[in-house]
Amino acid sequence: MSYIGYITQEVPVTGRSLAIILEEDTKTLDEVVVVGYGTQKRSDITGSVTSVPKERLSNLPVQNIAQSIQGVAAGVNITQTSSVPGDAASIVTRGRSSVNLSNSPLIVVDGVAMSVDASLNDVNPNDIESIEILKDASSVAIYGVQGANGVILITTKRGASAKPTVRYGGWVGFSEIAHVLEPGSTDQLLERYAEYARIQNKPLNPDYGGVQYAYEVDNFRAGKTIDWIDEVTQQGIIQNHNLSISGGDEAARYYVAGDFMDQQGVVKGYNYKRYAVRSNIDVKPTKYVTIGSSLSFTSHNRDGGRANLLNAAAMSPYAKMYEDDGVTYTQYPMYPETLWANPLLNTTLNPERRSFNISVNGYGEIDFGNLLKPLAGLKYRLNGGFTYIPTRNNYYEGESVYNENGYGYIYNSESQYYLIENILSYTKDIQRHHFDFTGLFSASSKYWQEAYAYSRMFPNDNLGWGNLETGATQSVSSEADLRRLQSLMGRLNYNYDSRYLFTATVRRDASSVFGDDTKWGTFPSLAIGWNVTREEFADPFTNVLNSLKLRTSYGYSGNASLPVYSSFFKLTSNTLAMDGSTTTTMKVGTRMGNSSIQWERTKSLNIAADFGLWSNRLNGTIEWYDRTTDGVLLLQSLNTISGFADVWDNIGVLNNKGIELTLNSTNIDTKDFRWNTTLVFSKNTSKWVDVYRDGKSDLSNRWFIGKPFGVIYDYTKVGIWQEDEIGKPVSEGGNIGWDDSAVAGDLKLADIGSPDADGDGLPEDGPDGKIDNNDRRVLGTTQPKWTGGLTNTFTYKNFSLSIFIQTVQGIMSNNGVLATASDELGRRNGPAEVGFWTPENRSNEWRSLGNHSNSHGYGFPSDASYTRIKDVTLSYRLPKSLLNKAGLGDVQLYVSGRNLYTFTNWIGWDPEARYITRGSDNWDVNYPLTRDVVFGLNLTF
Repeated sequence: MSYIGYITQEVPVTGRSLAIILEEDTKTLDEVVVVGYGTQKRSDITGSVTSVPKERLSNLPVQNIAQSIQGVAAGVNITQTSSVPGDAASIVTRGRSSVNLSNSPLIVVDGVAMSVDASLNDVNPNDIESIEILKDASSVAIYGVQGANGVILITTKRGASAKPTVRYGGWVGFSEIAHVLEPGSTDQLLERYAEYARIQNKPLNPDYGGVQYAYEVDNFRAGKTIDWIDEVTQQGIIQNHNLSISGGDEAARYYVAGDFMDQQGVVKGYNYKRYAVRSNIDVKPTKYVTIGSSLSFTSHNRDGGRANLLNAAAMSPYAKMYEDDGVTYTQYPMYPETLWANPLLNTTLNPERRSFNISVNGYGEIDFGNLLKPLAGLKYRLNGGFTYIPTRNNYYEGESVYNENGYGYIYNSESQYYLIENILSYTKDIQRHHFDFTGLFSASSKYWQEAYAYSRMFPNDNLGWGNLETGATQSVSSEADLRRLQSLMGRLNYNYDSRYLFTATVRRDASSVFGDDTKWGTFPSLAIGWNVTREEFADPFTNVLNSLKLRTSYGYSGNASLPVYSSFFKLTSNTLAMDGSTTTTMKVGTRMGNSSIQWERTKSLNIAADFGLWSNRLNGTIEWYDRTTDGVLLLQSLNTISGFADVWDNIGVLNNKGIELTLNSTNIDTKDFRWNTTLVFSKNTSKWVDVYRDGKSDLSNRWFIGKPFGVIYDYTKVGIWQEDEIGKPVSEGGNIGWDDSAVAGDLKLADIGSPDADGDGLPEDGPDGKIDNNDRRVLGTTQPKWTGGLTNTFTYKNFSLSIFIQTVQGIMSNNGVLATASDELGRRNGPAEVGFWTPENRSNEWRSLGNHSNSHGYGFPSDASYTRIKDVTLSYRLPKSLLNKAGLGDVQLYVSGRNLYTFTNWIGWDPEARYITRGSDNWDVNYPLTRDVVFGLNLTF
């Protein structure tokens, strides 16, 4: 008998009952790779399929799957724009191919696509057996309209025909802020206050002694200071515990696991708990029928009132934290300054943030070859899936945050996702010819709804959101939508002697989000490969060149993540006053319907080589790709005379080209010591080929033909205007005829442009004596020019040390820390790293605190490149002799550090993190990158 991934055994039958335990064949497991709707030997794959190293899945304590993938998979750019506990990362594969639609890859777990409302955080990392990432047209075309952004295939652990195995994995970690943006010292603050008073010509109150606000005086006189960053932060603690049992026999196999993660964030109030349960069962009631199920439940809890890190960074160290009772937080610690509320106020609240993912997937498979020998190789599989994702957010605020009237809301949403797939496969070997056909018919639907209710003017704070009807002012709203997808697919794999490889795929999809005439789309692909080292002429070189496979693919994939009902003219409610009363009517919305809109269609060419040298001590892959998305869906503005503001239309063309390299080397391999290195490199270049089919760029949206999507378009800073330059003509190095309204301490911007003269909508080159929008130029891109990762693993006897370094280069971002309005810098504490111009300190780098110093709205674009020691793990496995005496299968102890140090020129908390300025509803995204040290234990019985 045999099973994929295990050594085939032949046991003579003597009339007695047999108990056969299959042994894992590590070599076979390494060769078998999960691809869409099946598996293939890696040597036979023609598409671009990247496998995440298994040690990243088994030996690295991570909070979510994205942390395992980041930096180790070529062509996959993962950005942790929010480090808030429980938040998911952003994933882009081979560049952005869409503007308004999703750029996230399709996630497939155990062969069943996840709902678009789900995330990688819904999958427990401890349950994962393998991760494969599909990137080129040949590998993703089988997912048709869902494949334009790549596909991540996740295979979870399942039982084996073996005795029950119990595994426990647990770790406890401690977190701290990886880099603190230190506020200015007391001396710097007093200098800032004095300079701001000089600029405003409003002398400081002499009774205050040098500080600016009344609430600072008592602490200033007492010599008492408050470290506000320290007050809003705490020791971060994170723990994870996972327990699983697996086993089975030939008739039934099982894997059952439970997982609990608890994270106390480094900023007060940022808490996260995740509970996860999974059950994977496979049953073989007859020799030709296999049925199975995958049940999972995940609960996310992000409750708690959160401290405001942004406000804490702005506070004066002399500000007042409490009212006179010493318990109640004062509302404005720098009163009468009311820009900045107490950063700890919201910790008095207790909002609920809950979400759940309940997935029920099952399959049934018939192996006709075990039923009738002439049908050997023919299989039918039925996949069915249902996912239910409810969320709720409940909030109330009252007197504790100085809202005397009270305000509360309840928000509930849910999505229900159904999927059914019929898969017919046939495999046939005729001498050296191998044929493998897969056919698919599938249908899926997703229903989503939300309801929102809020109230104001409560009589008291006793009931909060639990009794919204007691509020005097109430409002409710709700929304629902339904999208459906129907698909047909056929794929043929052929190879001759595993030497010449061929794959052809065609998929047709119909989506309900498009008009009647454009619902169906066709996505074909073709791939060929050649295992050169299987040729006779390669025999003399096999002592050096162990393997060489050349492959190329070309095909189409699509993107249909358009908002539902975008092809229709939609009605909106409208309230009218009629006959002394109000009447609700309906009116046509401001967005025009377009029944001819269709898929964003991406064509892709991929050329690659896989190789192995010197007994595979050096092996890897190099790939080049060219992807063009035609018919990018954009909102095109309309003339108001039409009665509409805009309309969806397929008009843009985006191109991505890139090169990817993965190298694996065994540098030293002796009896007791082994040193392995993995290098990953990716370079992507994107550009607009066309925007509106007229050859013109869109200046207002920063979409420039020939330039990348996502650019920094701004002025060029050349310094700071000095006092001896003001009032002089430009010929003498002055501001007159350059920036006439500038004063000393203002930003000096390059005068390099003049108004459009040729009608292309873009400014011309050449100075015109004034600074205006014509002087803006493309300075950089918000997507990295190249990324890399370097992993070194050292093994000595039972010890193992892994060091992973990640780098992101050539990326530019507007620096919100530097761009903070100068008026605010005069009314708050600023970062110690950020200086300011004064008549005595004639900086050519830092501007003055005057309101005029950035009158042109320069965004302070800065290089956001970085190199990070991403993680280091030291582990030790107990010797087999001790394990056998204790009756244990395996014991591993480890310590791991994450985000240990970042090399960067960026001024701020972290170049990867978002920075939300004052006044935004998303202020709680301002959560710093953390440095984590984790101690863990893996135990197998």
